[in-house]
Amino acid sequence: MNKVITYYNAFDEWGRLDREPIEFIINLHHIKSLLPANGHILDNGAGPGKYAMELAKLGYRVTLTDLTPRLVDIAKKKAEEFQIEGQFAGFYPADARDLSLFPENHFDAALMLGPLYHLQEEESRIQAVRELHRVTEPGGLVFVALMSKTKFLTTSLMYPEFWKPNHTVQGIAKFLESGTFDHQDEGRFTGAYYFDIDDINPFMEFHGFETVKLVGSSSIAGAMKEQQWDYWRQQGEEAFQQIMHIVMKESENPYMLGSASHLLYIGRKRA
Repeated sequence: MNKVITYYNAFDEWGRLDREPIEFIINLHHIKSLLPANGHILDNGAGPGKYAMELAKLGYRVTLTDLTPRLVDIAKKKAEEFQIEGQFAGFYPADARDLSLFPENHFDAALMLGPLYHLQEEESRIQAVRELHRVTEPGGLVFVALMSKTKFLTTSLMYPEFWKPNHTVQGIAKFLESGTFDHQDEGRFTGAYYFDIDDINPFMEFHGFETVKLVGSSSIAGAMKEQQWDYWRQQGEEAFQQIMHIVMKESENPYMLGSASHLLYIGRKRA
């Protein structure tokens, strides 16, 4: 996991969600619409805490963890900046595969919006999901981010020189067989695991969750540029909100899941 820490020590994850806002907007929409009115929420693998900050502003009690100590420190500073540090039960450097600092059934709901696609070994993914299950109370909701093998195949075919070794037929074939990717160029995106979409719900259900829905976090609007968004904003606020309603609805369309770079699994811990 040292490569993950090294990468995120240099990468602006808070800024990524500003540069790619549709993922954040759609995920937060589904999280807010399904969470109970109050409770203690774990943001596990939270990065600098962009989601955690929004939940704290809404009055939830939040505990934040991340593998990268630097990102945990940034999250603390963000909470102070927004004057919401009192809503946090703690900020902890922690590996998603080992949440032993928390007891069983400790959280009313939990987010895991990053760790699962950084864990390339199946046993590591299983450990992380089991730990998420252990610390969430029975009936509690979980929100888990994953990345799509289909979308990354598309990206590799379109921009092969940016995603070596997927710039060769052999590289593509190996990726499709394993789902794992390690960038050939030093300092580029950390190693990752990409799911076959049909495997996601069964994987989570096998480890104790009841599926609520699977969402495409970029919906139908993931490829839109700023000038394209501007067109719809210029139609007026009412029209723009209607467009956003369509975008939110289509995020649940199972036929577009393969076009989304990030997916959001929403499940409930079986009682």
